[in-house]
Amino acid sequence: MEAVKWYRRAAEQGNAVAQHDLGFSCATGQGVAKDYVEGYKWLLLAAVRVESVKESMASVEGAMSREQIAEGQKLARGFKPRIESASDGENISVPEPFERSNAPRASGTGFFIAEDGFLITNEHVVKDAMHIRLLTREGLIPVRVVKVDSANDLALLKADGRFVPLPIAASRAVKLGGTVATVGFPNVGLQGFAPKLGKGEIASLSGAGDDARYFQISVPVQPGNSGGALVDERGNVVGIVSAKLNASAALAASGESPENVNYAVKSSFLLGFLESVPEVSAELKEPNTKERKFEDVVKSAEQAAVLVLVY
Repeated sequence: MEAVKWYRRAAEQGNAVAQHDLGFSCATGQGVAKDYVEGYKWLLLAAVRVESVKESMASVEGAMSREQIAEGQKLARGFKPRIESASDGENISVPEPFERSNAPRASGTGFFIAEDGFLITNEHVVKDAMHIRLLTREGLIPVRVVKVDSANDLALLKADGRFVPLPIAASRAVKLGGTVATVGFPNVGLQGFAPKLGKGEIASLSGAGDDARYFQISVPVQPGNSGGALVDERGNVVGIVSAKLNASAALAASGESPENVNYAVKSSFLLGFLESVPEVSAELKEPNTKERKFEDVVKSAEQAAVLVLVY
């Protein structure tokens, strides 16, 4: 009980190790009444910076209902660290720069393309990163950049472990109006850490200014979706979600704000990029050729999707 008291005081001030220890104590009832929701909240907060939290999170999630997990995520989103006055222990708000000093400076989405941990995201997501981590089902894991293609906004990363990859199909077979979808992690600070589905159509076979490297898509895209897989109705990757039409530029040019005008790099450019890395291109899955239920397509995309945290 004495240990939990000190864990809590440090955790409320934003100490990630203490948040992990307090979360584990709450979830297991050690020194405090068992509370899965409270424990999960602290584990989520710790997961951003403490890699060892993955084992605790997995065991706790297995004992929780979906409603409890959602409540824990809600509490984590509302958390604000505090510091204590040295004189009387009074809690005061943390200044904004201090509060964010150890937080990721950016986030995006990635997707696995090989079972042994090769994955793809946008180059602009990981540009100038000091280090990068992935938030997976197993917890937080480090990742390294293998190669980038700045011209086409592509980055190949490598994580250690075994994962569920997606097959990549050539984008030349994609038709105008074809149904496409993406699973990603938009606005995690507001919308939470759970993967989000977006579904739409191929709105154009070229991007802004008729750029042939891109599709225009009607799939809803938010900050954090960048780097996510754009999959067709058979679950093949046909693009990589990359950008939105710049609202300021569109307003200045036309006097109107754009509505749901988004872009994805075509998969044919991704395949060309991967040809320069033989050990990866040799591992790629063969594209799916049979019709599939949309629910199965979404499940595959969700299993391959990962949150990319950049520091």
